[in-house]
Amino acid sequence: MSRRIRAFNRTAGETPGNPGAESPIDTSFLESLLGYNARRAALTIIEAFLERMSVFGLRPVDFSVLSLIAHNPGITSRQLCAALGILPPNLVKLIAELDRRGLLVRKPHPEDGRAIGLHLSADGRKLMREAEVAARDLEARVSAPLTMNERALLMSLLRKIYQPDRTPSATEEKQP
Repeated sequence: MSRRIRAFNRTAGETPGNPGAESPIDTSFLESLLGYNARRAALTIIEAFLERMSVFGLRPVDFSVLSLIAHNPGITSRQLCAALGILPPNLVKLIAELDRRGLLVRKPHPEDGRAIGLHLSADGRKLMREAEVAARDLEARVSAPLTMNERALLMSLLRKIYQPDRTPSATEEKQP
């Protein structure tokens, strides 16, 4: 847990006349909000992710970009921006840093002579093999309270929110 979250949790129940006293706090309204719950879960996962990926020198966005390149050799910067919702100027800086670290190789795109395809270097492939194993382990650890079916359902429901056009509609789901 981050220092800021720990400090918030530690001081949330304190009162001016009685520092350190625990008094119940009604969080029922916040806990009824999807965004609040999603953010709390995301903070928990991201904090663990940052700690685990620090050994690889990767932030979540670095990991996402490298993972897409690993699984889509020759992907273009434009495709990366679209897939991750990253603005082109931000991606340019990110790609330059990953290139500086020797994790990428740029090659002419085979179908579009104006585009450059991005590939992982040998060091990038090795790093991502290890980082993806670590990410899988981390995911298993943070989702341990869920059954496999609950985890699959949660992932499906979350995708319905951030990818509404890519998930089956309620009527399609009911059809055999």
